[in-house]
Amino acid sequence: MAKGEAVGAVASVLAAAVLWGTVGPAQLWADTGVHPVSLGACRMLLGGLVLSLLTVRPAGLRTLGKPGAGRWLVLSVLVTAAFQVCFLQAVQRGGAALATAVAFGTVPVVGGLSARWLAGERLTRRWLWGTGCAVAGIALLLLPGSGARADLLGLVFAVVSGASFGVYIAASKQLAAHGADLAAAAPVSVLCAGLLVSPFLLVAPEGLATGRALALIGWLGLGTTALGYLLFTRGVGRLSAATTGTLSLTEPLVAAVLGVAVLGERPGPTAAAGAALMLLGLVLVSVPERRRIRP
Repeated sequence: MAKGEAVGAVASVLAAAVLWGTVGPAQLWADTGVHPVSLGACRMLLGGLVLSLLTVRPAGLRTLGKPGAGRWLVLSVLVTAAFQVCFLQAVQRGGAALATAVAFGTVPVVGGLSARWLAGERLTRRWLWGTGCAVAGIALLLLPGSGARADLLGLVFAVVSGASFGVYIAASKQLAAHGADLAAAAPVSVLCAGLLVSPFLLVAPEGLATGRALALIGWLGLGTTALGYLLFTRGVGRLSAATTGTLSLTEPLVAAVLGVAVLGERPGPTAAAGAALMLLGLVLVSVPERRRIRP
């Protein structure tokens, strides 16, 4: 791959991570009063519809019906819905910085376990260290007087959202292994997850028709979902998994910076240490190891 292509691929994935890092801060800054589940449903419906119109082709759709692919597509839909619903509730309860740190600190833990269970992949020493950091970080956040704004349920939502994303990654690998076109599977998963959650719009429609809510839904659906996904898929195919994982660290970093600078979030020392431990775990499993050259 030419140097210019590599730079372009890195820039695309990095831009997607920056967009995704604005989700939590945008939700809190807009302060629309819309229930997080209703907000997640709208984001998935709008983003999934636009993505499907732009990227899905009949040939790609046909691959989703290949033998063995159907059950992984169903799992992808379920965990996509769970991620959206739980993450936005975690942000509302715990703030953008802490919710994002906990969620994405959990991703590699569950991702490694899922890969081990589904594909027999070996759990590396780095994964074990990263898991230890994630568990220790959550324990610090749960300590009385930690200064974390999140209650226990907020932390549970964050962990479940991260776990859902970890399972989604494993399910996507299985879809690809069964011959499914991921360029079709991902938008279909997002749109179907939105349809699955959409009945909640009848339960909690309050605030959806306001200008601030419509602007927020537009940003989350078009900016962070449709555009973010298009940028990510443009670059991820030309980069290694390790490089992609390292660039994805930008997402919790952006959320943390915006949480402190824009929203005025000030987690206490213990909570900050817990979040830092979770991010350290994410770094450990994402940054590629240097290969030893034997003489």
